[in-house]
Amino acid sequence: MGAGDHVRVAIVDDHELVALAVENLLSDAVGLTFARHTDTAGAMVSRARDADLVLLDLSLRDGSTPRDNAAALQKWGAHVLVLTSGENPFLIREASRTPALGVVRKSAPMRDLIAAITAAAAGEHVPSLEWASALDSDPLMRSAPLTSREREVLSLYATGMGAREVGAALFVSENTVNDHLRRIRSIYAQLGRPATTKVDLYRRGIEDGYVPLPHRG
Repeated sequence: MGAGDHVRVAIVDDHELVALAVENLLSDAVGLTFARHTDTAGAMVSRARDADLVLLDLSLRDGSTPRDNAAALQKWGAHVLVLTSGENPFLIREASRTPALGVVRKSAPMRDLIAAITAAAAGEHVPSLEWASALDSDPLMRSAPLTSREREVLSLYATGMGAREVGAALFVSENTVNDHLRRIRSIYAQLGRPATTKVDLYRRGIEDGYVPLPHRG
């Protein structure tokens, strides 16, 4: 996190007007502050990390890919939220396979953008129709063959419960829950879709339809 209670938000976009719009959007947002703007991911990570979240334009004119850009920004230490105009389904699908926490349309209402930025800054996944559609049409995305009990464990654990709470809800021991979680993670690893953290499990659950998409008011 940044200094005090404010989350520092930067943007990588080769259209200065978009960066100015984001800076203006954040000026009145509680708990968020604008860090800086660069037109490439390389320029962003060339300095010591001074942002907690980076808004990454899906399609940059330098020939870089969402995969490489998101990986570089994550290695730099920042969360990543991808912004798109929705013009390239192939790139949206590629972005859905990266460490980015979500894909959000630039034309979304201001309150939805602020909500998405706030969630991503906290390390939470940000579901969207663009992201869900990309996953649904991805030929490389194989759903994990989980048992009904494993799906229950994943759904409860990924959406906030601890292992002990999940056990109490399902009338099984905490050790049994942890055994299920180890097998779930092993299955996803075998599919080439690692789920080492709780955020990863939440993302995999949404991808495979085991965890419902949250409703945004």
